[in-house]
Amino acid sequence: MTGDGTLRDHVPDTPVPAREGGAWLLDLVRVMARLRGPGGCPWDAEQDHRSLAKHLREETHEVLDAIDSDDPERLRDELGDLLLQVVFHAEMAREAGDYDIDDVAEGIVAKLVRRHPHVFGDVEVSGAGEVLTNWEKIKADEKGGEVGHLERDIPATLPALARASKVQRRAAGFGFEWKTAEAALAKLREEVEELATASPDETEDELGDVLFAATAVARRLGVDPESALRRTTNRFADRYERMRGRAEEDGADLEAMSEDELLAYFRANRD
Repeated sequence: MTGDGTLRDHVPDTPVPAREGGAWLLDLVRVMARLRGPGGCPWDAEQDHRSLAKHLREETHEVLDAIDSDDPERLRDELGDLLLQVVFHAEMAREAGDYDIDDVAEGIVAKLVRRHPHVFGDVEVSGAGEVLTNWEKIKADEKGGEVGHLERDIPATLPALARASKVQRRAAGFGFEWKTAEAALAKLREEVEELATASPDETEDELGDVLFAATAVARRLGVDPESALRRTTNRFADRYERMRGRAEEDGADLEAMSEDELLAYFRANRD
């Protein structure tokens, strides 16, 4: 979409809701160009898209970790580091004559307007779930109505739970999903029962079915399964360390405890 004014008609004609009206965003673009330009930083000047990939990956994970920490100041800093990566890649593309930061921003604005017809058009939705469903339908329309394989364009590096969630969301875009959380939970219970009676050769497949069904439950409950598991893992690790410290103080032998004793000790020392 070119800047013919049509897209801008959808952009609210209101002050930018930021402390200085977004001025520092423009300053960041200027600083990045200075770092890459003559007399700038040798390290910045030597980078390309591929060399920066590992930094983008690291910064993304640090943002996720900051979100889990519930620390607003840390999240602000990590978002800045992630924003730098976006501006860095856009500046390199500008130098190569491919596109610039305005093209990047225009592209995402166009996508947001196009995929939110319930905001910028006359489509009505019943809630957030239908918004995501419509999103997948619109994506298919953008490709000429071609649905394609459910896993098409999903990065191979995406964690398995996040991948399952995205595949299920795409399927839901064409009507294939549990309509209620109760139905999704019933399927999860069914899969757990099948896992309990599975043979050794069936265990991996049945466990996969349990995880996939749990992901469907998360979708119906409006929970991101990847974030939920990450937070639970962090919480368990913290509680375990507290329990182990208490065991050392008490002179307790965790390895000698029965399962029931160990669970009771964990519960007593988890807070």
